[in-house]
This record gives sequence, C-alpha cells and structure tokens, in this order.
Amino acid sequence: MCLLLGATGVGKTLLLKRLQKLSLRDAPTDFGEPPATLPTVGTNLTDLTLRKRKVTFMVDSANIHQVASSCIQLLSVLSAEPLRSASVLVLFNKTDLPCSMGLMEMKSLFRMDDIIASASQPITVLELSARSGQGLLDVLHWLDSTLKE
Repeated sequence: MCLLLGATGVGKTLLLKRLQKLSLRDAPTDFGEPPATLPTVGTNLTDLTLRKRKVTFMVDSANIHQVASSCIQLLSVLSAEPLRSASVLVLFNKTDLPCSMGLMEMKSLFRMDDIIASASQPITVLELSARSGQGLLDVLHWLDSTLKE
C-alpha cells in the first residue's frame, strides 16, 4: 500500500485516476481529457498507526505560493515516526503548464539535496504531468520497484 500526500489542488485524485487507467490491461497510450476529479480526504500524520512502506508526496510546480507550505509538509512527512522507514517519492506535478517551474528550480527551492542527505528514508524525485500523462510510467516503475524491496 502506498500513501499519497500533498496539499489541496496538487493533482492527487487525477494522478490516481491516471495510474488506474494506465495499469489496466491494454490501457491506451492516449490519455485524452482528464476524468472529472473526485474530492480526496486529508490525513493527519499523527493518526497513522500502520507503518507504511511507500509514501508519495505530491507538489504543484506551477503554484509558487504553495512551495513553502509544501516544503514544510514534506519535512513533517519525513519526520513522522510511522513513516521513518518508508520509501518516499516526491512528485513535482503540473509540468505541462506554462507557468510551472522546472525540476532543477523546484529541487533548489526545496533544497532537495539537503533533505535527501539528512532523511532516514530513501527519496526519489520525479516530475510529471498527471493531466498529459508525461512521467506516469516513471511513477509506475517506482511503485513496482519498491514492491520488490
């Protein structure tokens, strides 16, 4: 089981819908229009009683106003006791938007090198567009590879 976390509006529901469609047998490579999104429910990290093996933390790379709060949320996730041994995937989403920041800029703003160096968990960083489908195969490969660990 993989826990998917992130601020409101980063694309968590759309990502799940896209991954579900992609993982179906004979899934088409044309993603077409995104499905209507469903509301997702937030999680209080202090309520986590089960130890998760995989955590995906999603960030909106087109929302400069949300960067600081997303970074603080990521640090909270990484320091949460139930998630200390989880494999972590940080996803910078919405790369298809013209106002989105590039991977290097996002990594710099988050100081990802410092976070990775000090975290107890293995951390992978990917960029994607849940809307266009770019990067979804990389997410599936990460999920598959962490299942084998």
